[in-house]
Amino acid sequence: MKIESCVEYRLLGVRWYGEGAFHRETVTRETSKATTVYRVAPGQFIYNRLFAGKGSFGLVLPEFAGAFVSNEFPLFDTDTERLSAEYLNFYFQQRPVWAYVEAVSTGTTASRNRWKESQFLAHHIPLPPLPVQERIVEVICAVDDQITALDAEAGALTAVLRRRRADLITDDSVEVVRAEHAFDFSTGVRRTPDRATGPYMTPYLRSANVGYGTLDLSDVLEMNYDPAEREKFGLRYGDVVVSEGSASANAVGMPAMWRDELPAPVCTQMTLLRLRALEGVCIPEFVFHWSMWAYESRAFLDVAGGTNIKHISAKRAKGMAVRLPSLDRQREMAVELDAMGSALEATRAEAARLREVRAGLLSGLLDRTIDIESAELEV
Repeated sequence: MKIESCVEYRLLGVRWYGEGAFHRETVTRETSKATTVYRVAPGQFIYNRLFAGKGSFGLVLPEFAGAFVSNEFPLFDTDTERLSAEYLNFYFQQRPVWAYVEAVSTGTTASRNRWKESQFLAHHIPLPPLPVQERIVEVICAVDDQITALDAEAGALTAVLRRRRADLITDDSVEVVRAEHAFDFSTGVRRTPDRATGPYMTPYLRSANVGYGTLDLSDVLEMNYDPAEREKFGLRYGDVVVSEGSASANAVGMPAMWRDELPAPVCTQMTLLRLRALEGVCIPEFVFHWSMWAYESRAFLDVAGGTNIKHISAKRAKGMAVRLPSLDRQREMAVELDAMGSALEATRAEAARLREVRAGLLSGLLDRTIDIESAELEV
């Protein structure tokens, strides 16, 4: 239909990786470049022609009744006597299918490739009898329910852990010291062309390697650190590395603990702050949990300077307030918080394992290498 003046149109998009339809924006004739939109109906199959190769497929949920899409989002009604819409949606949640779609999509440039409606309609899918399709949907939905429950449990554990960490770290009965009196601070070296080669090429961590309490070591770079620099900037077990600056507020102050995941020496770049427990003053686990609290509470972000790109800097971090309990109390806190963290990680790991099982189960059910009856027994 043509877009009319003074009328609001709720437009849908479709998320990547099989995450389905969502409310993208609400537009009017005055704010939209489009002149025509298409009304959706619950139960329709929808995809994004431009990002089909990224798994941009889904179903129109009942909550989106009365919404609209542009012509980049084809809509399809299934023949309900032959094809279950849910079954069709599950078929298009497979990564090998996305890879195929990406390979055959066409356009003027790679970034503008589209999987056209004619290609979608010509695509062959396995089509067992409708009762079998419905049983496959039931099995996968049962697995999805388990994954959803685990995700909800992980979310609840995360909230409890953050709240308990905040309570312990901000205990107002404990004396306050400057951070420099609790931790040793260091920044790494700047990456420069002259360090690209040399006799002492050394792995180093940068902001890209640091996540929320985790390290991503899938892409560790090297540069030349001389022996004295290796000693000064080399990481030791229990050191905490903190993302010193970023254009994204969510990344500023993100911390992780180094646990000798790679053979020494491993150093740091200037984009990271390194916090180390001062012997006899605090323990590494306390440094980690304090840093996690400083990130979660945005205390790191609050001390960061800069406009477009925020930087904490060692100087600012050294002046932050730390409520420093006794060593014995630090150990008690660490035992409690680490136990909660272990429970959270176990829940996340189980959800991740179940997602892998789901992918293999879905593929096997669709290509009939897994018998639906045996799958039902396992679920």
